[in-house]
Amino acid sequence: MEPFSPYLDKVYDPLKAGSIDGTDEDPHDRAITRALATKYKPNKRVKGDPQLTLFVTRLSPNTDEETLYNSFRHFGKIQHYRLVRDIVTGFSKCYGFVEFDSEKALRNAYTEGKNMTIDDKEILVDYEHARTLKNWIPRRFGGGFGGKKESGQLRFGGRDRPFRKPLMAASLKKHEDSEDRFTRDDSKTPRNTERGWRDNRERDYGRSRREVGGGRHEDRRQRQRSRSPHGDHYRAKDNYSRR
Repeated sequence: MEPFSPYLDKVYDPLKAGSIDGTDEDPHDRAITRALATKYKPNKRVKGDPQLTLFVTRLSPNTDEETLYNSFRHFGKIQHYRLVRDIVTGFSKCYGFVEFDSEKALRNAYTEGKNMTIDDKEILVDYEHARTLKNWIPRRFGGGFGGKKESGQLRFGGRDRPFRKPLMAASLKKHEDSEDRFTRDDSKTPRNTERGWRDNRERDYGRSRREVGGGRHEDRRQRQRSRSPHGDHYRAKDNYSRR
């Protein structure tokens, strides 16, 4: 079963990415507004084939380039790898990129690298989007994918937080499935046959007659006792029996 995605032409839309089902028409946080106004162009100095590049994030601050390389080299031959660092401090930003030499190696790393642990940290891998997804907006400009609930700026559509089908469509499908199941179950009961339908009707009619008739007889007995000179005797007897 393929995951639900409102993207039809592989075009990034911050407004859709900010919605769990891709149906929002208005931005619900200021970061989306900022992303809509941003004109981002990928860095042309980045080397490598974007179609063969794996994005690796949630790395430990202690993970270095050599550890990154050794963690992915068993998936296939690596052409280039890069750990993104702060240009001022030189500290790792806890994400990087690994370029393989074939699509097979990339798919293996994408499939088997999910929830892989490096330096006691569970990482997340995904395909590169900056150079492959049209109109891409990075996370630092209010776009991207994923995010934390505490920030209130979740972005859906990526591997970490995929889209979910709209509630209206899901409830409609559930209603249609229940109607189909009811039709299938009802076709197996004898009520659909003429004899079964007649038997059920007579049984229901007899039950209702007994219930109504029993109630009428009880009311009649109560009225007779209340009119009788011995009515008080009967009521006292009933009260004593209830004790």
